[in-house]
Order: sequence, then structure tokens, then C-alpha cells
Amino acid sequence: MSFTNSYAYRHPVKGIVINLLLMLAAILLLMGLVLPVLTLEKFYWFSNTVSLYSALVGLWQEREWGLVLLLGGFSMVFPIAKILLLLMIWNIEASDSRQHQRHLRWLETYSKWSMLDVFVVALLVVTVKLGALAEAKVESGIYAFAASVVLTMLVSSWIGHHRER
Repeated sequence: MSFTNSYAYRHPVKGIVINLLLMLAAILLLMGLVLPVLTLEKFYWFSNTVSLYSALVGLWQEREWGLVLLLGGFSMVFPIAKILLLLMIWNIEASDSRQHQRHLRWLETYSKWSMLDVFVVALLVVTVKLGALAEAKVESGIYAFAASVVLTMLVSSWIGHHRER
């Protein structure tokens, strides 16, 4: 690994901007995981507010391993891994190395799946809103989470643009 051949070293101003955007994406992701994403109201008396993290804990306690893996993978593991990979690609790796090219290909493949987690939560909201006995209210956490996903997609695209040059 050569820091002097990294994108950030060769483009110092863009390097600062991209690192700040990735830090913002990480903060938004954390907010999206812990802030409420959905409030369910049933029969006008009962309400339940859920964050992605509390949903994962609830699924874990219910021993719904498949859903824990699916939701945890797409809402926690992949977004965190993507932010870390973007930081590594931009700041550490030599842009002409074989490992760097492999990481860029992995990032390109993963980026095609990066909105799936937001889609799953949106599908849940629509499903609950269609039910006659419950009403769903979207909370701020889903917006923070979606903003993090979109921001990492933009940074990924920006880094990919540097690759093509």
C-alpha cells in the first residue's frame, strides 16, 4: 500500500471533501439505525415506535434468524462495509494496484444492491398503511438512513469517475 499513490494524496481538496462526505454518511447511518423509522398505531390506542436497531433486537429475541441476517446484512453490515471500503479506496490504496481494482469491482457490484434496504422499509410502510386495523407513520430515522445510502452512492460514483480518468 502506498499513501502517496492514493486518490486523496493526489487530489488533496477533493480528498478532504470526500472524507467529510463519508463521515457525514457514517453519522447519518448511525442516526438511521438508532432513530425511529416507523410508528405503528393499532386501534387508535396502541402505538409502537421502531428503529432499525430495535427491530433487529426484536427479531433476534424472537429467533427469526433469517430476517435478522437479511435486515442486519442490508441495513448494518453492508452500509458500514461500504463506507469503510470507500475510505480505504480513497485514502490508502494505490490506485494502480490489483487489490484496488478488485475493491472497485466489488463496490460496483454492491452498489447495485444499496437501495434494497430502503426499499424493504418502504414496502413495510406501504403494507401496514394498506391494512385496515393499523396505521404507519414514517419517522426521521428512515430519512437519515436513506440520506446515508444516497450519499455513499454519490461518493462511490464520484470515486468511480476518478477511476475512469
